Formats: sequence, structure tokens, C-alpha cells
Amino acid sequence: MVKDKSPMKPYLKWAGGKRQLLPEIEKNLPPDMAAYTYYEPFVGAGAVLFHLRPRKAVINDSNTQLIMTYRAVKDHVDTLVKLLDGHRRKNSEAYYYQIRDLDRNAETFKALGDVEKAARLIFLNKTCYNGLYRVNSRGLFNVPYGKYRNPVICEEAVLRRISAYLNAGDVTILNRDFEAALSGAGRHSFIYFDPPYHSPDKSNFTGYQAGGFGEDEQRRLRDLFARMTEEGAECILSNADTEFIRDLYRDFEVVPVRAKRAINSDASGRGFVNEILVMNRAINRRD
Repeated sequence: MVKDKSPMKPYLKWAGGKRQLLPEIEKNLPPDMAAYTYYEPFVGAGAVLFHLRPRKAVINDSNTQLIMTYRAVKDHVDTLVKLLDGHRRKNSEAYYYQIRDLDRNAETFKALGDVEKAARLIFLNKTCYNGLYRVNSRGLFNVPYGKYRNPVICEEAVLRRISAYLNAGDVTILNRDFEAALSGAGRHSFIYFDPPYHSPDKSNFTGYQAGGFGEDEQRRLRDLFARMTEEGAECILSNADTEFIRDLYRDFEVVPVRAKRAINSDASGRGFVNEILVMNRAINRRD
């Protein structure tokens, strides 16, 4: 871990952010965490990453636009801050839809630089309805304008602090399938899995990426969790507390937790919800 223990918050809003679960996650970490490489194959907004701040980490997400923001924060924070300040000055409902619809024209969107795309996503994230990230079947961002009175679009101090962390440590940033992202993991690895949550309600919010993350993917993830356990990695996984997920992980330690969720396209999905943490420490250490 890094020496600076003062709080570091994510630079994005994100459905299912893990700040509320941090105390439970932290108390189940290996006692010698500094000796481990930290892996997070579904990094999202990075609440756990930025709380722990491991010096050696491999972070990944299949969301290409999201990973562009991490790389922009790490490598081009000055340019990113300037672009976000420009979005802040122009923010309005009409401007929001102008920026949101840039990806409707493939050639226009392709012509944008990666840092411009990163600034676009952060601007949309800070000004869209309820902080959602949702795409349609073609992978196009489709969340309406949020109509906030004074949204904080450019948190310069947050961005610069995160940039300093990403550059000070040995942090590898990947944009791969979650399984491929763990190709180097094994003994002396700690893996935190935070996949798109299982929902038995197929109409619920699942539009994190085109194609979704269905039950076959949940099964593939369980198989990976089991394989990483066999290879000696210490793992924690969070997911919805559903019968399907409990059955998948019946061979591991399952801890129920409660979390308050504010980001969901359906108002009934907000408020306190039941979740679980799955851990393999007892299996790895029983010898």
C-alpha cells in the first residue's frame, strides 16, 4: 500500500460503487497485503483501488471508454482538466445532447482523440440522469440529461491526486476480457472481483456494455474464481444476494452485506439492497 492513508475518492459516479462495503472488504484482506499484487478485473470507478492504493496493481475493464479515462488521468491529466473545464463552461441541456450524440456518427467519433473521448465520458457521467452508465444494443450511450443545478464536472484536485498515484506505483491498466486480465495471477495475488451484478429481473438495468453480462458469464466467472483459488490467489467477490449466485458459490465462504444504492434506472432498485461477499481465504489457508 502507499503511505498516504487520507481518503481518495473516485473521479466518476458508478452504479454499484463499493465505498460502503470497504470496511468489510478491508477486514478480510491478507495481513501482509503489501507482498501481494492487486488485481481488479472489473475496476469500474475504482473505489476499492483508490481506497487501498496498492503499489503493484493490474486493473482492467471491458468498457473501452472507461479505460480511456484511466489512461487519460494517468498520462494526460493537464489536457484532461482543460477539456473538462471547457465542458463545464458550456454545460446546458442542448450541449449535453450535442456531446452525447457524437458517437452516433462513427466517422466523427473516430476522429476524436482518446483524451477528448475520456473528457466526454467524464462530462456525460457528471451531468447525465442519476449518474448512470448505460448503452443501447449498438453500444451507444443513451442516458438522458440530469438537469442538475451545479454539477461538479471538473474535480481537478481529485484528478491530479489519482494521476499522481497511478504514476507513483506499478499500476498496469488493461482493456480485456476479465479472464484474460488475470493471465499473470496466482500465488501472492489478491483479486477483487466486482462484476455486473446478477439480476433475475431481465428488465432491470444491465446496459453497462452492449451484450450485457448474463448467467453464462456469471458461471464463467465462478469457474475463474475456483481456478484462481486452486492456483493460490486470495479472492473476494461481490455480487447481488440471489439464489442463483449463492448456489454458484456454495463451496466458498459467503457473507451477506447491506448497501444503499442511489444509481439505478428503476427507482425500486434504489435504497438498501442485499448483497454478498464471497471469499476463499479459509480454503487457501486451511493447510
